[in-house]
Amino acid sequence: MSQSKTAGPVPEDKTAEEEQPRSPREIRLVMVGLVVTMLLAMLDNLIVGTAMPTIVGDLGGAEHLSWVVTAYTLATAASTPIWGKLGDLYGRKGTFLTSIVIFLVGSALSGLSQNMNELIGFRALQGLGAGGLMVGVMSIMGALVPPRDRGKYQGMFAAVMALATIGGPLVGGFITDHLSWHWTFYINLPLGVIALAVVVVTLKLPKVRNTARIDYLGAILLTAGITSLVLITTWGGQQYAWGSKEILGLAALAAASLIAFCYVEQRVEEPMLPLTLFKNLNFTLVSIIGFVVGFVMFGSTVFLPLYQQIVQGASATNSGLLLMPMMFGMLVVSLVVGQAVTKTGKYRIFPIIGTLVMTGGLILLSTMGTETSSFTSACWMIVLGAGMGFLMQITMLVAQNSVELKDMGVASSTATLFRTIGGSFGVALFGALFNNRVKDTMGELLAGKPTPPGGMKDPGQTSPAELRKLPDYIQDAYHHAVSNGMHTVFLWGAGVAVIAIAAALFLREVPLRGTGKGEKPAESSLEAAAV
Repeated sequence: MSQSKTAGPVPEDKTAEEEQPRSPREIRLVMVGLVVTMLLAMLDNLIVGTAMPTIVGDLGGAEHLSWVVTAYTLATAASTPIWGKLGDLYGRKGTFLTSIVIFLVGSALSGLSQNMNELIGFRALQGLGAGGLMVGVMSIMGALVPPRDRGKYQGMFAAVMALATIGGPLVGGFITDHLSWHWTFYINLPLGVIALAVVVVTLKLPKVRNTARIDYLGAILLTAGITSLVLITTWGGQQYAWGSKEILGLAALAAASLIAFCYVEQRVEEPMLPLTLFKNLNFTLVSIIGFVVGFVMFGSTVFLPLYQQIVQGASATNSGLLLMPMMFGMLVVSLVVGQAVTKTGKYRIFPIIGTLVMTGGLILLSTMGTETSSFTSACWMIVLGAGMGFLMQITMLVAQNSVELKDMGVASSTATLFRTIGGSFGVALFGALFNNRVKDTMGELLAGKPTPPGGMKDPGQTSPAELRKLPDYIQDAYHHAVSNGMHTVFLWGAGVAVIAIAAALFLREVPLRGTGKGEKPAESSLEAAAV
């Protein structure tokens, strides 16, 4: 079968070259740079989070503390779809290298910050570059490695995710204690230089020139919508009440921006996010599943260490290690699933199993109480991690297999964006449910009983050492309150996960693009998955 030419704004030579099979050696060399870049993207917030108390002590401005994280998160989320589209229009290699450089410049300037305002601004610059790191890694992988063979390499990314989640807080604590908080940012520089050098030398993709006009209005509207959503989930129930004029105003802005964005995207020559992608049933379904995975994963990683520290008395110093069982389950299953997909070319069964196992893990975690042992909770975490291991890479694989090569960047960025937004909503909703349940339980158990001078602290602000100094009846109230909060959080999480089960059941088994020379990007397969 002769190789088809891809119509549209992307030159034919670009598509043709990207469709050519790459040698295993070439892919392995490029993978070094991609893996290091992914490590950069995932480590940063985890390392910096550990150092934040020291940073505030040095720079002052504790009232602006939340903005150090929010500025980075906002810039990352808002720029993610834009980086994906720029890669499709002007070449993935150039935009990827640009995002790395911006990230490194932001890291260096953040380390040099002399006050909190400077740090917030430079963190926003760093986040702007970070938005292109993950998208660049995934879209380049999608261009170099056919979906049928991608399982051979996805285990590397699962391992990086586990390493970053476990090692980030430990590395951040070590740097803060033995060097200075400045090095929590400077550590990105040698890693980034290695990634830059490897990508420049080993990645061979054609240069692309495109005459299509950038969809500036679409980019502005999408950025406004995403920014409003992230601010709602960041501020809602924390800095502002959910019914406050600030949150309602942001909700109105988000709705208006996204509605206007959909209107614009149907009328421009080269849309920032082609809405036609969502006519593909599989693409829409895996976007929903990715949202739920982000919702569950980020919500879980926030509250599980709190339960283990407050109720089970674990040390906060090694908080990263507390999540090891979940990461272990995710890593092992992701490796097995990747190899299975490569050997069989079949994938539909894995999202179905994964969503069921993930839901089961959430239900098991909801049963944890004050008497639950560390071993039992670790077993339930393994189940949850295993469920997410079935889904983490498969959702990206199906998303990329559902589009033409010319849309690989925007498909990767959309999948990443849905997971990011899901994570933001997960943390916000779980946080509101947890706090309300804890307050109610504390009020019931301590009604009419004396409380410590200065009042009761929130469980999230009470260390195990401080808790042990309190009277037994107050410790018992804290333990029951946190356990009840966890029960509510994970039970609601299981309810949300049912949506992912439904989406997985409707997925269709569309053949994965293979490595056959001259093979078409399977237009007939794509049409088979379209609504």
